[in-house]
Amino acid sequence: MIGKLKGTVDEIGEDHAIIDVHGVGYVVFCPMRTLSGLNAGEAAVLLIETYVREDMIRLYGFATHLEREWFRLLQSVQGVGAKVALAVLSTLTPSDLANAIALQDKAMVARAPGIGPKVAQRIVTELKSKAPAFAGEASGTIGLKQELGEGVAAAPVADAVSALTNLGYSRDQAANAVAAAVREAGEGADSAKLIRLGLKELSR
Repeated sequence: MIGKLKGTVDEIGEDHAIIDVHGVGYVVFCPMRTLSGLNAGEAAVLLIETYVREDMIRLYGFATHLEREWFRLLQSVQGVGAKVALAVLSTLTPSDLANAIALQDKAMVARAPGIGPKVAQRIVTELKSKAPAFAGEASGTIGLKQELGEGVAAAPVADAVSALTNLGYSRDQAANAVAAAVREAGEGADSAKLIRLGLKELSR
């Protein structure tokens, strides 16, 4: 099994790159985010997931371990294959994806091409317990977002997030701001204080 490729980018296609490793060109299918970080003629290192089928061998490449883990995780959901998993990772970063799942925000997941409402619902439902372990830079706020997604967050927190959302901020932005406000004001702060501090956070 190929787990990593280190070589020179020979060519970049719409959904793949050809990586030249000592004269052998490997076709590697990648999320758009990974492809955008590659440049023809330059050195590259890709983490590889190898799929072996009766009629083909296909390589999928990722810039980070976290992206590769999400690629595997997404395919544990019924109706999600490699192509759909790549589409999700082309649209959302691992942190964005973890946040969307924690907040049960199926509309955010459904932004990926090829993802319908039913599949988006399955992704946020089936992966909600696994998202915190793969949250990456979002790990500091993922707990609060899960509470919001499950409807069990403290009333002042939920009210503050709702108020900020009504002002036009996304649920994720509002949750991040309120999480920062809770850190500053303490667990017992009322919603008015959390809204005020949250707005201050969002204006930075």
